[in-house]
Amino acid sequence: MAEDFLATMAASSRRRVEAAQFQLPQSELAASLQDLPAPPALQLSERGFDVIAEMKLRSPALGQLGNATENSADDRVRAYVKGGAAAISVLTEPDRFDGSLDHLRAASALRVVRQSADGRGSRIPTMRKDFLVDPYQVLEARAAGAGGVLLIVRMLDDHSLSLLCETALAQQLFVLIETFDRADIARAERLIDRFRSASTSLLLGINSRDLVTLQVVPDRLETLVSELPTSVPRVAESGVMTTADAARMASVGYDLALIGGALMQAADPAAHLAAMLEAARSAAEQRRSSSRA
Repeated sequence: MAEDFLATMAASSRRRVEAAQFQLPQSELAASLQDLPAPPALQLSERGFDVIAEMKLRSPALGQLGNATENSADDRVRAYVKGGAAAISVLTEPDRFDGSLDHLRAASALRVVRQSADGRGSRIPTMRKDFLVDPYQVLEARAAGAGGVLLIVRMLDDHSLSLLCETALAQQLFVLIETFDRADIARAERLIDRFRSASTSLLLGINSRDLVTLQVVPDRLETLVSELPTSVPRVAESGVMTTADAARMASVGYDLALIGGALMQAADPAAHLAAMLEAARSAAEQRRSSSRA
């Protein structure tokens, strides 16, 4: 069944929650967040396209992608910021992606700053990417310094999805809502409508991977982009590997891309990311010019 991969990940995620709560009850975790400073906000470019650059050590589809040494992880985060990333996604799932909350803590602790053209600096948020099933994990993300979380519509019933989103927004985190098909998008739209007042903190993405083969489905991103509401930024997830891919996503209407494998495999991730952004922003400008004509 298509849901088998996500069901397996959800079961593993619930076991991790139970183990973590045994070590630190949710009430104590929540109390520890009271005096934390606000996380850095997600700031999007006026040029019309951004990238959430992903740090992950392994992919079920691509295999081993990196190593977990402190220096290499720090260098990669700094390279992503140098290349122009709007946020850093950090995989924290341990079994299939070799992730850890420690990786998120380390990336968040760098407190990396992007300089704007006028010389002002802004901190770049991190995002916890995992198979989240419980509000406890959102609080864990906040405690680890994250500025955002990813929620997968297909994994959660409406009540759980709403509760996790509400928890994230209460912690001043941005939320990337991930969908796979039209049914997911319809549920995501209802969620967005419920939290309309916080829409600036919500992103809506389409993941182009097949849940059985874990391979990219050709044209899914292009086919479904017109189904996405324009009230929130639209995110292309998976399969964006080249500058041409990035430009194509911008030209069909996406506002961001979540890019992992291409950057983890790049010899110079900063340069590759910068080139992808430039190509996508040029395509976005052409699209805007065409719509005004």
